[in-house]
Amino acid sequence: MTDAAMISSLQQIVVDEIFPHAPQVIWRALTTGEMIARWLMQPSGFEAVVGNQFTYQTKPAGAWDGTIHCEVLEVQENVRFAYAWRGGDDSNEGYGSRLDTVVTWTLESVAEGTRVRLVHSGFELPKNEVAFRNMGDGWKVVVPRLKATIRQAD
Repeated sequence: MTDAAMISSLQQIVVDEIFPHAPQVIWRALTTGEMIARWLMQPSGFEAVVGNQFTYQTKPAGAWDGTIHCEVLEVQENVRFAYAWRGGDDSNEGYGSRLDTVVTWTLESVAEGTRVRLVHSGFELPKNEVAFRNMGDGWKVVVPRLKATIRQAD
């Protein structure tokens, strides 16, 4: 397979929404473990510090125990937050296949509040087709839940 073919097989999920809040308010919800638990999942060992490793627990499948291994890759306060999102097992096909992706949140002040852009990148197709489809649908539910969580916390 050529390098161009390999690159074209990588896909990303993008969700882009305007929140009627200042970037600092959204940042707190993205980088505080107790807040993350309200709109996504309960993280274990979470700190918004580059190099920090933490986990989420989801439904196991086959040889995979359901643990999502994350590592904070980038922290630009009130602007950008990125972390690795890894899980699955090489022996699994479909749900629970090996996944090595990156979740990036970007915040940009706009007249209406803050543009929140989520990019979950690095899905290898067809190997990660099930995760790409499920998480694509999932993030479209989770981002509005984030918005509702912030509204409740105000």
